[in-house]
Amino acid sequence: DSENLSFQLVDVLLVLAFGGHVAWTVKASSQCKQALSREIRPHSVAITEFGAVGDGVTLNTKAFQNAIFYLNSFSDKGGAKLFVPAGRWLTGSFDLISHLTLWLDKDAVILGSDNPDDWPVVEPLPSYGRGVELPGGRHRSLIYGRNLTDVIITGDNGTIDGQGSVWWNWFKRKTLDYTRPHLVELMNSTGVVISNLTFLNSPFWTIHPVYCSHVIVQNVTILAPLDSPNTDGINPDSSNDVCIEDCYISTGDDLIAIKSGWDEYGISFARPSTNIIIRRLIGHNRNGSGIAIGSEMSGGVSEVYAENLYFFDSSTAITIKTARGRGGYVRNIYILNVTLVGVDTAIRFDSTFSPHPDDFYDPNALPVIERITIKDVIGNNIKVAGLLKGIEGDTFHHVCLLNIALTVTSGSPWHCSHIQGYSAMVSPETCEPLKESIYPNHSSDCYHLSNHLRSSGNQNKGSWLHSW
Repeated sequence: DSENLSFQLVDVLLVLAFGGHVAWTVKASSQCKQALSREIRPHSVAITEFGAVGDGVTLNTKAFQNAIFYLNSFSDKGGAKLFVPAGRWLTGSFDLISHLTLWLDKDAVILGSDNPDDWPVVEPLPSYGRGVELPGGRHRSLIYGRNLTDVIITGDNGTIDGQGSVWWNWFKRKTLDYTRPHLVELMNSTGVVISNLTFLNSPFWTIHPVYCSHVIVQNVTILAPLDSPNTDGINPDSSNDVCIEDCYISTGDDLIAIKSGWDEYGISFARPSTNIIIRRLIGHNRNGSGIAIGSEMSGGVSEVYAENLYFFDSSTAITIKTARGRGGYVRNIYILNVTLVGVDTAIRFDSTFSPHPDDFYDPNALPVIERITIKDVIGNNIKVAGLLKGIEGDTFHHVCLLNIALTVTSGSPWHCSHIQGYSAMVSPETCEPLKESIYPNHSSDCYHLSNHLRSSGNQNKGSWLHSW
């Protein structure tokens, strides 16, 4: 616990230190605020009313399950709130219900059990065909829900701690029987808000909305040791209308990874990720990316808008990961206002991310990568500006770089192959396939934000959020 606290304090101090340079870190959010009015619930109970003991030792799985079973009777009466007071509440996996607010007090800590039997094994996701790490099933997330409407996980910056070190050790020793669990996973759900909490030490990916729509993740802190395996922060997966705002993430892998299924299973399930907004994100990693798309993107990813990003002391800032056999597409991506300090690779397109679920994937299923615009990027102490590698016979098209200024320490700042696009005002000078100027002839070839997502002061601001 002292180790967790120490790196948490360091990270908070870093955010405070950067606050003077990055004014948007402390601005109140506007995009997602409307949804938070849904937190008012006419019925409320505390977990202690169901026999829970917050001593960090007593297993409270039954208390959580019984409380939520009881609250289900209020789901058609305006919904209900489950209050978790100060204390350390050890539990195994439990299910949420529709029209529920799970509220954590400032000093409340929900602790994941370190006994794998307390994390039941469930079927693999149909868009993956198997567990991500091992064939067969996967452990269910600590906080889980499926087929839900209007579910809120929030509080006064309480903490959900997956105590993932036991899982990381099993992974490193190759003694896992099933794929590791997420900290929070919601499936086939709509109207999801996750806000004002700290998430620590997830066994695997931290927050995983899959087959969901209208999802808000706002004002959360996600922390895991920089050497912890695959502890991604937020992974929208085959989900649409997702808004991620005002988050600080420091983990062992990607801070945000947008996915949509794996090879032939993702292709046949055909549920894309689309309309993803990310703004005011700060964080760092040593083994992943600030924002990644893929590598499992076989159902397609499109209409991604990310702005006001600050990544420091990181491996990679922006990545698209794919491979032969993936199929699918990544298109209409717009990333702007990015500040980088001490990043190994600023922009990376990696077409060799080729673990496959089984031998039944189609090696001729080639991904379509097109209309990627990255603009307004500044960076200091960058090792490599760009490693942009498409696939032979499958050129990545209409990649546009605009107003990028990087201080690069290597003598060879750009490496490009099987890529086509345009640029303007890029320093150091970009690679040959991107040297043709955007202006005056190619601005229409470069993807810009479509009107319904444009956010700067017009009436359509966040209009998709109001459609719930």
